[in-house]
Amino acid sequence: MFRQPKRGPKGAGGGMSPDVLRRAQELQAQIAQAQGELKEATVEASAGGGALTVEMTGAHKLKAVRVDPEILDPDDPEMVQDLIIAAVNDAVDKLAAKQADRMAGFTDGLSLPGLT
Repeated sequence: MFRQPKRGPKGAGGGMSPDVLRRAQELQAQIAQAQGELKEATVEASAGGGALTVEMTGAHKLKAVRVDPEILDPDDPEMVQDLIIAAVNDAVDKLAAKQADRMAGFTDGLSLPGLT
């Protein structure tokens, strides 16, 4: 004899009300929009008192590097290398902060793994 599986009192929706489901879909769309905006955003960071500046996109792609020619010393290439590393790391930190700020509104009051 074949039996139909039992369903919860609210049917196949897993007990989720239509209003909660609608709100979840709206939130998902808002998060996707915010992620798209963040991907298009850019940040600028500098090192060496502004002697070296980098610009990075929200997708963590380096967009520009500007170097003051006065810091280019052929006898000390390590200094420029260190400045590049410092500026890129600063840009990554700025992007992380920008992303955390933008996404904070979606996760306030929630303790969901991977979203906080």
